[in-house]
Amino acid sequence: MKFLQSFRVSADDIDVQRHVNNVAYVKWIQDVAVAHWLSVTNEQIRDKYTWVVLRHEIDYKKQAFENEEITVKTWVGEPTRISWERLTEIKRGADLLVKARSVWCLIDRETSKPTRITSELKEMFN
Repeated sequence: MKFLQSFRVSADDIDVQRHVNNVAYVKWIQDVAVAHWLSVTNEQIRDKYTWVVLRHEIDYKKQAFENEEITVKTWVGEPTRISWERLTEIKRGADLLVKARSVWCLIDRETSKPTRITSELKEMFN
């Protein structure tokens, strides 16, 4: 299941080169992942589990600028026992600005340790 968010680039996202700073892209990648998690889970699941990022791989394709309309699309890829690949594309209209692959680790909130990704969680994202 793919999840989308759209917004307008703010002045806070712009760097000294007058385009979107790479840190803003990382924030958008994380924000859309969290929003996707919140959209498919309930409070009981969120009280039991959380996620931490193990890795981000980001390909910057084109620049974006203040006041442009941006769409961020994310979806999950292949899970392992305790981690899950997440893919993200950031676009301005049809223009692909960023393509990213992240790996997230599921954490048990009670123990603060990595925990197994259950079939119930997998089903929530299908």
